[in-house]
Amino acid sequence: MGAAIAGLGMTELGKVYGRSPRRLAADAVRLAAADAGLELADLDGLLVSHGLGGSPGIELAQTLGLRDLRVLSLMHAFGATAGAMVAHAAMLVQSGAADTIACVFADAPLKPQQSAGAAYDRSAREYYGYGGMTASQGFRSVNAYYALAAQRHMARYGTTSEQLGAVAVSTRQWATMNPLAQMRDPITIEDHQNSRWVVEPLHLLDCCLVSNGAIAVVVTRGDRAADLAQPPVHVLGWGQGHPGHTMERGSGFGLTTGAAVSGPTAMKMAGVTAADVDQCQVYDCYTITTLLTLEDYGFCAKGEGGALAESGALGPGGRLPTNTGGGQLSGYYMWGMTPLSEAVIQARGQGGERQAERNEVILVSGNGGILDHHSTLILGPTAPGARAGR
Repeated sequence: MGAAIAGLGMTELGKVYGRSPRRLAADAVRLAAADAGLELADLDGLLVSHGLGGSPGIELAQTLGLRDLRVLSLMHAFGATAGAMVAHAAMLVQSGAADTIACVFADAPLKPQQSAGAAYDRSAREYYGYGGMTASQGFRSVNAYYALAAQRHMARYGTTSEQLGAVAVSTRQWATMNPLAQMRDPITIEDHQNSRWVVEPLHLLDCCLVSNGAIAVVVTRGDRAADLAQPPVHVLGWGQGHPGHTMERGSGFGLTTGAAVSGPTAMKMAGVTAADVDQCQVYDCYTITTLLTLEDYGFCAKGEGGALAESGALGPGGRLPTNTGGGQLSGYYMWGMTPLSEAVIQARGQGGERQAERNEVILVSGNGGILDHHSTLILGPTAPGARAGR
């Protein structure tokens, strides 16, 4: 039977003002239901992701006029939430606890005439004191913590700023072909190197966008999804990993992530290995996150993520198409819904100019906190039983 994503709803994304997270979330759920060819009344479950700009809350069900729901929850694991929601929904529909569940993320941190950095000040404040480091020691934003991770990876493995830049360049190459991407002008390694420092060794082009908007998906049984309006995107496997690193000497911070646990879990469930994966949609809040995640999934040896990016493998025409919609670096920043939404588009074969040649096995990752939480999904257009002998 299995589970599948049957609907995808995306509001305007980016500098979208005048709508609260709840209103944006309601719009996305309506769009996802309509995309699947369903009525709102067909939903009997709703999972809501918390956001930094204010959570839609479980009150969203009342806003949508949903009645007699069998499942209603607010979930929060930062950027790992989208993958966790889909996994939870898949288990629920396979068990019979619910039939059709909407999973939604909405956020609206951006304000008119306010910088993106200011919009995420609250996030920075939440992390002051993490691992004993505070603003008095220069840790004034989340950027500083990811810069520390990048610095450690560089010191251990010789990763270079230019290799981080290769991630930014390949991701932008994909974004130039995505009409929904916020940043579509091509960039070069030189552009990356000349972009201003945010926190050394991270340049501006190493850091993700900040976006307002909402994205929702509808999860139902695989057999039911086959009879709905869109090609079903089957949920083949899932997993989570929460390493609990401390920012202390001897810890794995900046060297490994929860992908090292969640990846093998999801792949084993799906009956695949890294060699079977056709494309990756990974959480890329920073270029270093992409490198760490791909290493931990086993697409290259530990410490060789920079060389992988530098080889051109991740961009158009490469052997491992990664973040084909522009990711969070150049596309749009909707936490774990950014990679998930692009995976759905690619699995359906609806990527247009950016459609990757192979889409049978798509790996989707979510990252939360400061490399603290991780979720992995394996998605594909073919039901599990029909993939035998691949």
